[in-house]
Amino acid sequence: MKLIIVTGLSGSGKSVAIRQLEDSGYYCIDNLPLSFVIPVAKTLQQSQDYVAFAIDARSDFEGYEPEKLIEELNAQKDWDVRILFLTASTPELLQRFSETRRRHPLTLRFSSDTHTLTLSEVITKERELMEPYSVQAQVVDTTHLQSNTLRTWVKDFADAPHADLTLTFESFGYKHGIPTAADLVFDVRNLPNPYYDPELRALTGKDEAVIAFMQNQPDAVEMISDITHFIEKWLPSYQATNRHYLTVSIGCTGGQHRSVYVAETLAKYFAQKMPSVAIRHRIIGQARTPVKGMSQAA
Repeated sequence: MKLIIVTGLSGSGKSVAIRQLEDSGYYCIDNLPLSFVIPVAKTLQQSQDYVAFAIDARSDFEGYEPEKLIEELNAQKDWDVRILFLTASTPELLQRFSETRRRHPLTLRFSSDTHTLTLSEVITKERELMEPYSVQAQVVDTTHLQSNTLRTWVKDFADAPHADLTLTFESFGYKHGIPTAADLVFDVRNLPNPYYDPELRALTGKDEAVIAFMQNQPDAVEMISDITHFIEKWLPSYQATNRHYLTVSIGCTGGQHRSVYVAETLAKYFAQKMPSVAIRHRIIGQARTPVKGMSQAA
């Protein structure tokens, strides 16, 4: 049985993720108490091959901590368990709650008769409470991320082949901010920028003309080589800590040309060496057929 746990911060997109998983054929249950996860999963195992639970800070943590749940999930040898942790920046979450005019679901829980916490304070407390889930999870930063792009990423996450470690390459634009879910960040803004060529400006790092431009830049070739060697050298250390996911974020100014090209090039290289490699593009957000051995989420 394939079991996906969707968790993270309130307002980060868990509802979007669960709806996508349901559309993908998963049997989904929202806001399941922690103590029910294992018993319910064992019951569903008899009739379901694909199951997804949404768990957040509303769940009853008393006497059953997240660390204990993760330990018990990992002990189930015949389950393919994956954890998807959604997060977003505090300013983004503040804006989302303001636009929907909804009260944060933990406001009453964290407040008292004499003191009511601000929304920012509640978000901070929720981050602390949910942090244990992110340790072994695929962390996705949904800040400024469109819903259709998130749905594409969730679908890819659900379909990706099982592996001890999934290596994800993600392009982004610095003018939109660094993704909070990044494990490693490489800045390629020093490379020649195709944006200044009028014929290339409207294209992306996946178009042949931009690819040819970047391949003719010695600095781009050398930087990709250096990043490749760095990842190859230190990847075993990450694998040795029993990590299931490692996200490498590549950033340029706008997230359209250089970072996309570098991320694509790195993903194609490592896809020939690892069973589970994914590629995402925060800005251009386009899906295509994955390269051999690589899952595509863009």
